[in-house]
Amino acid sequence: MTATPSRASGLQGARRRVVFVGLYELIAIIVSSLLFMATGQDSGASGVMAVVASSIAILWNLTFNWLFERWELRQTQKGRSLLRRIVHAVGFEGGIAAMLIPLMAWWFEISLWQAVVMEAGLLVFFMVYTFVFNWCFDRIFGLPASAQAQPVAAS
Repeated sequence: MTATPSRASGLQGARRRVVFVGLYELIAIIVSSLLFMATGQDSGASGVMAVVASSIAILWNLTFNWLFERWELRQTQKGRSLLRRIVHAVGFEGGIAAMLIPLMAWWFEISLWQAVVMEAGLLVFFMVYTFVFNWCFDRIFGLPASAQAQPVAAS
């Protein structure tokens, strides 16, 4: 007799990604607008940059997490260890920084170096935020199927 494979528990698939990205970016827009203003940027320019950055981040978030979960699915070790969560946060934030630094330099009419310094401050905040948000999201909504242990079929 073969056991019927169970379905992954928790919020899964496209619905999971939409909820994840929506919550993540709503908080990110609010916080990044405030952080841009704290660096002396105009509130209007800060708000627009936060929304544009968020739009780019949404596309990157969907792409990066899809790729990460495809990679994760092929791993023999299931679950999300501290190391795997750190790799996830660093990979996501490194990719977004590479896209946003030139954009911020152009938008705020600052040098690339000033944009790097500005992004470094944002990067530190968002690296911690990404790690904490992912951990909280997984605790509330459950791990994605790619990180859940699959039951062994009985023969």
